Order: sequence, then structure tokens, then C-alpha cells
Amino acid sequence: MTGREPSRSTLSTLSTKIPSRLPAVLTGRTVPRILGNLTYLVGVIDLATGLRHAWRHRLQDLTEVLPGALSDAAAAATVVSGIFLLVLGHSLKRRKRRAWRAAVVLLALSIALHGLKTEPVAALVAVVGLVLLWVHRDEFEALGDPGTRWRAVRAFGVLLSISVVAGTLVLWLNRHELAGGFPGLGELARELLYGFVGADGPVHFLRDRTADVVGALLLGLGLMTMLTPVYLALRPPEPRPELTDDDEARLRVLMARHGDSLAYFNTRRDKSVVWSESGKAAIAYRVVSGVMLASGDPVGDPEAWPGAIAAFVAKARDHAWTPAVLGCSERAGTTWVRETGMSAIELGDEAVVDTTTFSLEGRPMRNVRQMVGRIARAGYSVEITRVRDIQPGLRELAMADAAAWRSTDTERGFSMALGRLLDESDPDCVFVAARQDGVVRAFLQFVPWGSDGMSLDVMRRDSSAEGGVNELMIVEALKAAPGLGVHRVSLNFAAFRSALERGEKLGAGPVLRAWRSLLLFASRWLQIESLYRFNAKFQPDWQPRFLLYPAGSDLPRVGLAALEAEAFLTWPKLGRIGGRL
Repeated sequence: MTGREPSRSTLSTLSTKIPSRLPAVLTGRTVPRILGNLTYLVGVIDLATGLRHAWRHRLQDLTEVLPGALSDAAAAATVVSGIFLLVLGHSLKRRKRRAWRAAVVLLALSIALHGLKTEPVAALVAVVGLVLLWVHRDEFEALGDPGTRWRAVRAFGVLLSISVVAGTLVLWLNRHELAGGFPGLGELARELLYGFVGADGPVHFLRDRTADVVGALLLGLGLMTMLTPVYLALRPPEPRPELTDDDEARLRVLMARHGDSLAYFNTRRDKSVVWSESGKAAIAYRVVSGVMLASGDPVGDPEAWPGAIAAFVAKARDHAWTPAVLGCSERAGTTWVRETGMSAIELGDEAVVDTTTFSLEGRPMRNVRQMVGRIARAGYSVEITRVRDIQPGLRELAMADAAAWRSTDTERGFSMALGRLLDESDPDCVFVAARQDGVVRAFLQFVPWGSDGMSLDVMRRDSSAEGGVNELMIVEALKAAPGLGVHRVSLNFAAFRSALERGEKLGAGPVLRAWRSLLLFASRWLQIESLYRFNAKFQPDWQPRFLLYPAGSDLPRVGLAALEAEAFLTWPKLGRIGGRL
């Protein structure tokens, strides 16, 4: 691609000047945001009034008639209500129907509790919230995931059992500090129940320090027991992939006609797909932490892209997911921005080599030429073949080597990795193996790109292999490409390439130099600079790739989801507490 600076300017101008056609979908509706914030406020009020001890004196007359435990029970209920309302606020902003139902019940409970405690201001705030939720109930129509309900129930049972055992153990270990000795079963249950919500139970301690420590431990156990199931019940649903055999077959037909270099990666089995009404275009995606993340360009006829984009955004709206796009080209990014009003940020550049003009001749290729010659003299040879022609023995060996040579147990990739190697369903993939004395020491796999291209998918080598073997395999693949009918080869993606390149030039400003320094620091873990330097050796054309997101406030969340999708960031699997579905 030529004219790099004007290209970035064009997409940037579109993303800032074109208003969103679907503001309710991409930026959220005003009423749910307001009611979510109001729910936060009621939750804070509940916590404040439930935890402070002064309000109990107001019940002195009432407790003369009713049981003395009434005040403690009301305090505990208020704290629980406040905690749950704080958790529900975010889900209400996302228009979750399940969160609306829970908030209505909790606000009604909050009104009753504040009325019991003669707190008219707090009760009035809860009344306002309840009335507004009821009046605007039609705003909360986002679908949930039925499976998460039972996962939350199972998690609550498991965590409650753990908390009861742990809380009992804490009290037993401090039994010498208890006034009157270790409590009976009834008093123990009340102590744990009140302690889990931060209230004082019937058990008294000889020292205030011990009471504070035990109270903090019980409150921590209670918060874990309450908040984890609520999180599991309200978390954004992440459905199982729905890429059916029919979807994959239709995608392959479209990819052969309209080829983006990343299109073939949309056949990953951990993605789902949404189609335009005409069936002439589709968008593959995965839901990650509530972000509906599309990868690459829409597949199919560019004239049908708007229909696929509309279907994609509608599905995001129905489930209260945040729509985003990772790694789209400038052409697709411009269409997305025009149709939805999304914002765009340039992630980096894809290295594309024209095999019809590639040559090792000339001074710019001197280092590569010398490296390739040295590796060849060390006894390395390269074998290039289609996957359909791979011998069974080599297939089994490559699978074993791929697992052994991988540096971590986590398999990375989402937008630019296929996630399978030498699969029989990918007969047109190209396999490149480097041998030394007949032993495979490294290999590459390329996936098809339209009718005359291929894109690098996997690059693996034995850690004891000579440095430069990857360069040898790529050079040999580029040389053999015309014979395979391949005229363009997409290599690795270079993140923030333009910043790295311009930041080291004379005249770079302080902001650009600081940004480059930060990227170099991050390169210690993410290989940002090394991939750029590696790609640049082959004198490629640089094709920009973009990240699209609804609004600036969504960018951190979308960025984390992208890192999670690519497996650069992994989280503990809290869902395992509730069991697999």
C-alpha cells in the first residue's frame, strides 16, 4: 500500500467526523447508565447505614417489644443488599434483564429496611430508583445465558461450605479468646452469618484486637461467597463457538472469491459467525469478557459488508456485548466507521511480500543473503509441500515437534493464527520444513489467501537449531511461491511499526520518542521490536491494520479482551468453581 500518511489521515477523519448511526448500540443508552449509577448510590447508602453502629440506638424502643436480634438481622440484610446493588449497577448499565429483576427485588428490600430504621432520605432514594426502574423496564431487554444461573448456584453452594468450614476453624483457633468458651451450634451459626456481612454476632471476645481480626476474616469469606456467584450469574455470556460445517463451507467459498489475508483464520473452530441477510458476507467473532470481538475484514463481497456489519451490531445489542474489531484493513475499517461511527486506532502493519519481484540481490538484502548461505552450508535443507501431500510419518513428527518446541503451554492466536496444524480439512495449506542431516529442526505453515496468496500461520523451531533457520525457510518459500501459484505472501504482523520506525529517526518529537521507548520496554515480553526487525529484513510492503471500538471509555476493556483473545493475557478460570457446562 502506498500513501501511508494520507491513509491514516483518511480513516482518522472518518472516525472523528461521522456520527454514529447506531448510538444506542455502540455507546449505551442514557437511561440504563443513569439507573446503574443510581443503583450504585443506593448500594453505598445501604452499606454505610448497615455497617455503622450508631443507627441501632434508634431501635431501642422497638427492641423492647421485638427480639433483641432484630437490629443485627436488619443490619446484616442492609449490608447484603448494598453489596448486591453495587454488583448489579454495571449489569444494569448494560441493559441486562436479569439484573433488572434482581435490582427491583433488592430496592424493595432496601426501602423496607430503611423504613424500619426510620431513615427517610435513604428510603426516598431507593423509592426513586425502584420507580424509575419500573417505568423504564422496557430498556432492559438484553439476553442472558441460562447456563450461568446454575453455575452461580453451584458456586454459591461450594463457596458457602468452604466459608462455613473456614469460619468455624478461625473461631476454634481463637477459642481461648472467646468469652464463655466456644459457642454452641445455634450461636455459631448466627456468629458466622453476621460475621459474613460485617455485623456483630452473639459471640464476644476478650480482646478487641482479636475481635477485629476475626471479624475481618469472616467478612472476607462472606464477600467471596456472595460476590462470586453474583459475578457468575451476571457476567457477560460467552457462548460456545457456533461455526457449523455449513458455515465453514460457505466461508470457504467466499474466501476463494474475496480474499483478505486474514480471512482463512476465520475458520478457527473457536469462533462463531454472523451472516448478512443476503448471505454474501459474514463476520467471524468470539465473545471475550463481554466484548464481541471480530477479527480481520468481513468475509465476502465488499458491497454486502454493511449488511453483515448491521447483523453483527444487532447481535451485540441483543446480548449487551461491546462490539469491536481486531486487525481489520483500512478498506474494511473505513466501512465500519461509516456504518457505525466507531473509532479507529492503528495497531501496526502486516508485512506483505510480492513474490514476483522478490530477490536476494542488492545491498539491502546482503545480511539475509549471508545468513541464508551460512545456514545452508551448515547442512540445512528445506522441503516445501501442500498439506494434502504430507506423508503420515512427517505429519505425526511435526505434531510432536510442535508441542515439544512450544515455549509455553498456552497456544496463542486469534486473528492471525489458525489454531490447527496439518489438518486434513486444510489441504491447500503450505508446509515448509527445514532439515539438518535428515532431522526436522524447524517448520512453517502458511494458509491460503484468496486464489494467489498465502499467509504465515505457524513458525516453530527447535531451540537448539541454528539462528537464521527461519530466514532460510521464508526465503525458500518466497522463491518457490510462483511455482505454487502464489504471488503474494503475508508474513508476521508488526505491532506499532510506524512508531518504532519514525521514533528512531532524526527530528522525532519527545512524545514519539517516549512512546517508542515504552514499546521497546514492552518488547522484553511481547516481541514487538523483534518481529518488526525480522519482517523488515525481507523488504515487504507494509499494510496497516486497525482496532475499532465504540467509544474512548470502551478502549481499555476492548484492549484487554484483544490481549485475552490472543492469549497474551490469561485470567484464573473462576467458572470452574461452579463446574463446567
